Amino acid sequence: MSHSAIRILTLCCLVLSPALLFVHCSNESGRSSESTWEETARAVTIYRDTWGVPHVYGPTDASVAFGFAYAQAEDNLELLEDSYMRALGRSAERYGEATVPDDRLSRALEIPRLSLEEYRRAEPRMKGIYEAFAAGLNYYVAKHQDRQPKFIERFEPWHPIAILRYKYFQLEFVEYAGLDPKTLAVRVPSREERPKGSNAWAVSAVKSASGYPMLLINPHIRFFGPAQFYEGHIHSDEGWNFSGVTRCGFLFPYFGHNEMLGWTYTDNYHDHGDLYVETFDHPSDPLAYRYGNGYRQATTWEDTIKVRTAQGLETRTLTFRKTHHGPILSKFNEKPIALKLAMLEEGGWFDQYYAMTRARSLAEFRTALERNAIPYMNITYADRDGNIWYVYNGSVPRRAKEFDWLAPVDGSNPKTEWQGFHTLAEYPQVLNPPIGYVQNCNSTPFTTTSSGNPDPARFPAYMIGPEIDNPRAKLSRQILESRTTFTFEQWAAAATDTRVYEAPKQIPQLVTSWEELGRRDAQRAGSLAPLIDELRKWDGVSRIDSVAMTLFVLWFERAYIFNGLSEAALERAEALDTLEAVKAELERRWGTWRVPWGEINRLQRRNWSGNEPFDDALPSLPVPGGPGIAGMVFNFYPNYKEFSPWSESPWSDLSSSGPSPNRRRYGEWGSSYIAVVEFGFMVRAKSIVYFGQSADPSSPHWFDQAQLYAKGLFKPAWFSVEEVRANVERSYHPSDAH
Repeated sequence: MSHSAIRILTLCCLVLSPALLFVHCSNESGRSSESTWEETARAVTIYRDTWGVPHVYGPTDASVAFGFAYAQAEDNLELLEDSYMRALGRSAERYGEATVPDDRLSRALEIPRLSLEEYRRAEPRMKGIYEAFAAGLNYYVAKHQDRQPKFIERFEPWHPIAILRYKYFQLEFVEYAGLDPKTLAVRVPSREERPKGSNAWAVSAVKSASGYPMLLINPHIRFFGPAQFYEGHIHSDEGWNFSGVTRCGFLFPYFGHNEMLGWTYTDNYHDHGDLYVETFDHPSDPLAYRYGNGYRQATTWEDTIKVRTAQGLETRTLTFRKTHHGPILSKFNEKPIALKLAMLEEGGWFDQYYAMTRARSLAEFRTALERNAIPYMNITYADRDGNIWYVYNGSVPRRAKEFDWLAPVDGSNPKTEWQGFHTLAEYPQVLNPPIGYVQNCNSTPFTTTSSGNPDPARFPAYMIGPEIDNPRAKLSRQILESRTTFTFEQWAAAATDTRVYEAPKQIPQLVTSWEELGRRDAQRAGSLAPLIDELRKWDGVSRIDSVAMTLFVLWFERAYIFNGLSEAALERAEALDTLEAVKAELERRWGTWRVPWGEINRLQRRNWSGNEPFDDALPSLPVPGGPGIAGMVFNFYPNYKEFSPWSESPWSDLSSSGPSPNRRRYGEWGSSYIAVVEFGFMVRAKSIVYFGQSADPSSPHWFDQAQLYAKGLFKPAWFSVEEVRANVERSYHPSDAH
């Protein structure tokens, strides 16, 4: 009997288990059929390939969501629980006073309530996926008494929606709207280049040696902390077949590829929300606030959180207030400020993700995007039909043009209300350009290619964020135009390119400054001569044995990041002051300034939380990657104190409050998942993550991918059933004892 037949037969047999709840799973017709999760667990097969990546096969879409949840729990239950705790506004139960502001913000944004309501109103098929995912987590817990959550008694179907809202609305959109996410103080969003980001490329048959379009997927996130990336592949008999990456705690991979098409995301920074100054001046009603010629009534509510203290858990009652614009979170000129975020209440992200992963053509993919439920993120797309596409995607509210939307606006003025949202057709986009490629590196949509870009004059100012034509985008176009065509192997090599775009631009200016110094102060110039000579001979490509890379990056970081020097400063003494400071720091830590980049720039795996300090005495790997702000494709960053505020030293540590005692710097952000995909008759793909699939230090997949990652290499990303079965390390049903 075939494997599929066994699964179908198993589903047809109802075996009641008192230990498990009955649930509703969506079948092909969209109706619900009753089955126990025990039967689902027997019907699902998880194939772990030789890199530990789970390929989850099952009869229904809901069943593979069940298996995918089970696989995530196997690999990192603790991270998954921690991410949910934060999303639910319960992190203070674990971490105490330090995370009370985070929990307060989660409750002020009503993330738990909105997430539960979104689940309750979900269409049957989507609700079945939510329920199956939660059941997969709970099933794992029930089967493994030795691995139990510490705080969450039962995972609920709406928890993934909460973590999605927490990850994007709370951690990112609050800041984009103009509030400091930690203090909630009003501040104008930065219009400067953001130091960290992601890379996305696609080429059509015009630039593909095989004639098949190719895609580069290269998001950059933190290596530690909540909502880390998780690689996986799901395949149901209902036709859902998708491979890629997701956040730990999400329902399924939400970008990657299926048989016909694929896409990736890079953050864009348009105005996701607005601050409204509310006027509470009614003489007798403290909840009345001005609106138009009259007043509206604010809403208040209370919520409770628990805080871990030395005496145990302490329950605290929090009081909140909101207007029709949103929760009141801060003050501006001593007046209350309400925050309104695009799509916070409407939701629908997972519904759109699901439709995108199931799309089989550009037309179907467009239809999925037209839902407009995902508030931000550029999309770079390729498909087997030969299309490549870039779109500055998002849920952008229609706003009156007479207001400065970067600053708080008058909440009493009805003209400041949003007038719906812009449609997909109205966003900047590039489809099948004659030049044969599209790229975006968190850069402006108006330099997607070297020709055929959208006209900036066609779009309202609030639609586009502070994106510029940054060094990563300039280098990407340079790489994409450097070859007439790319083979698949050349495409993979380009994905981890280590040339430094800013080096040939900055070093000649630095040399000129040094030559001018020599005419004024020969002795001082002489002390810098060996460093200048090292930089002058360098070809501008990062290698682990490159001393010039060490000098350039430490100089560039200190000059542009820590000291904030301008271009003009390069022509003055500040640039050479900075080089002298780098020399002194290297000599203090290493006894010499001649330190190869690989001695300093290291990859070391510590606890998933990021609370365990790095240690020079423990094993680590040299990495040739470097900072994207210097114009590199292979991005790799040390902590830098989260880039805000800038650290006084390029040496810092994840868990320390001051400079690290280590001589080396360890990556904690950068190229987090890299995949290259070719859309031929059979999809061909390679991928890599920075550590490995499992968070268990005793697992062979704890640090195995790091060996390739550190060299800019890839592992196979098997997709067809035949490939998967030919490269299985182990296969099992969640119902199996193992």
